[in-house]
Amino acid sequence: MLNEQIRALWLRAGGTLSAQEREEYELLVVKWAAAIRGEIIEAA
Repeated sequence: MLNEQIRALWLRAGGTLSAQEREEYELLVVKWAAAIRGEIIEAA
């Protein structure tokens, strides 16, 4: 889901993020990284 949101943001932005879009992107990436860490911990 987060990957889809990140991809959609880039598509909407046409490859160049505005300041607001950059903030949204950074928030999504932080959430994505936290989710990935959670999956790695569960797998261990």
